[in-house]
Amino acid sequence: MRVLVIGYGGREHAICWKLRQSPLVTELYCAPGNPGIAAVADRVPIGISDIIELADFAEGVKVDLTVVGPELPLTLGIVDEFQKRELTIVGPTRLAAELEGSKAFSKEFMKRHSIPTAEAAICASRREAEAAIARGRFPLVIKVSGLAAGKGVLIARSRSEAEEKLDLIYTEKHFGNAADRILIEDFLEGDEISFLVLTDGTRIVPLAPAQDYKRVFAGETGPNTGGMGSHSPAVLSADSAAEIMRTIVMPTVQGMERDGRPYSGCLYVGLMMTADGPKVLEYNCRFGDPETQSQLLRLEDDLAELLLKVGRGNLAETRLSWKKEAAVCVVLAADGYPGDVVKGDEITIDPISDESVVLFHAGTEIEDEKLVTVGGRVISVCARGQSLPEAMEKAYMAVSGVRFRGRHYRPDIGQRALEMLREGAE
Repeated sequence: MRVLVIGYGGREHAICWKLRQSPLVTELYCAPGNPGIAAVADRVPIGISDIIELADFAEGVKVDLTVVGPELPLTLGIVDEFQKRELTIVGPTRLAAELEGSKAFSKEFMKRHSIPTAEAAICASRREAEAAIARGRFPLVIKVSGLAAGKGVLIARSRSEAEEKLDLIYTEKHFGNAADRILIEDFLEGDEISFLVLTDGTRIVPLAPAQDYKRVFAGETGPNTGGMGSHSPAVLSADSAAEIMRTIVMPTVQGMERDGRPYSGCLYVGLMMTADGPKVLEYNCRFGDPETQSQLLRLEDDLAELLLKVGRGNLAETRLSWKKEAAVCVVLAADGYPGDVVKGDEITIDPISDESVVLFHAGTEIEDEKLVTVGGRVISVCARGQSLPEAMEKAYMAVSGVRFRGRHYRPDIGQRALEMLREGAE
C-alpha cells in the first residue's frame, strides 16, 4: 500500500523508519521530510500547513493511509479535509484536536468530566493573571493556552519571577496569539510520565509508557523544551497503568464522544504521578517527540497494519507486543536552543555498525552538498539494550560520533529512572 507521513522531525523519521519495515508498504512518502527520512521515504515538497495541497497529492497518487506527525495540521483541520475526500488518515478532527490546541479548553474539559488535574485559573488579560497569582501559592505554573512548540509552560517560584514571566508574555509578546489566554495553575510534585494510546474512538490500545525529559539542562533545570530525550519503558507499575486507563484515558475518550467531538488517532497524556495519584499535565493529539523514537525501537508489531486499523476504525481487540529491552533517545540540540538557534552549521556523522543504534534526523537539511543544522533539535541518537543502563551506554557512545558546532545535550537521560528503581528496591 501507499503511505504518506506528514512532518519533518525526529518523530516522523522514526515513524517512516518503522513503516519501511512493513511488508504491506510498497510506496512511502513524507511531506516535507528531511535528509534522514530521504533514506527510507520519498520526500514531497509540501509544507505541513498546506492542507489542500497535501490532500490533492494524497488523492492524486492514491495514498491508502496518511499519518500526521505534528500538531499544527491537526488543529488546522487536515483530518476533516481528508475525511471529506474519503481518504484514510490517522489523527483527530479539528474539533477533537482542540484538546491540544487550547489548554484552556482541555482544562475546562477535564473539570467537566472529573478527570484529575491541577487546579487552575484561566485568564484573558494581565490584570486577571496578576489577580490569580496573588491568590496562588508559589511555586506556581504559568501556561500559554495555544500552541507553543512545547515551550509555553513557565514555572514561577516567587512573585518577582511571576512578574518576569508575565512581561515575557504580555510586554515582549514572546508567544504571540498563543497567549491570548493563559492558565495560572497549581504546581504538582512527583515524577512525570508520558502515557500514549491509540484509539479508533471506541477501543483503546495503550503504547509502552515512556519518560520524557523536557528541561534543557541536566537535573531538570533550565527552560522547557520540546523534549531533550526519552526512554521506554518508564518506571510505572501495572497497577498505576490500570489506574491511568480507568481514571484518565477512558474518561477522556468517552467524554470527547459525549461532547460531540469523537477522538480517533494517537492520544498523548502527560502525567504527574503525585502522592494523590496520577494527574494530567497536558494532552497532545499526536505521537510524542521524542517518546516515539524510543517506543518504536521496541515495538514488534507491524506499524502500518496497526495504523490502518486506527484510520479505518476497526482496532477491535488489538494487543501490542514489545521487545523485552529498553530504548533510550538522546536529543542533540543546536546552539541557543530552546531560544534563538544558530543554523547552517555543518554536521559530521561517523558510520554506525551496531544495528541497535539508530539516528533520527530532525533539524537537518542539505545545503551545498553538506548536511547542516536548520532547527533547534537536530538529531535524536537512539539505542536499544538488554537493560536501561546498557541502552544508555550505547546511546551516549554514539553521541560522540555526531558533531556540529555548539552541539549540546542532556547527559542524564535515564538517570532519574535508575534512581527510582534503586529507591523501589530499598
